[in-house]
Amino acid sequence: MTDPAQTSSPPDVSTAELVRRLSEQTRTLVSDEMALARAEMTAKGKAIGIGAGLAGAGTLFALGGGLAFIAAAIAALALVVPVWAAALIVGAVLLVVGGILALVAKSQISHATPPKPEQAIDSAREDVRVLKEEVRR
Repeated sequence: MTDPAQTSSPPDVSTAELVRRLSEQTRTLVSDEMALARAEMTAKGKAIGIGAGLAGAGTLFALGGGLAFIAAAIAALALVVPVWAAALIVGAVLLVVGGILALVAKSQISHATPPKPEQAIDSAREDVRVLKEEVRR
């Protein structure tokens, strides 16, 4: 059932009633936009959490494999030079590679945009545009 005041045309309704409706509709609109933003950020947060957990597990296994390869490289190089020199050479190479990767990672992170509820922001901008358009009429 609809309220007769809600279905009457604007010329038949008082200014006070129109202001009350605008206030109600604005409150509802803001509430809906906030709910959309909350839902969007919750979904993104869950995806990030799952991805981070999988990345952590993968990193542990890769670390174990990498350590085995480092030991193999030191053992192979020890056939040519003393063991201490082989470990020193492999360690220096690893530090250089690690430093380069850290610099590339810093560059990538600084270019990343902060996470934000893009759909909710776009929707709110569209709502504001429509409201401005309707007020001009």
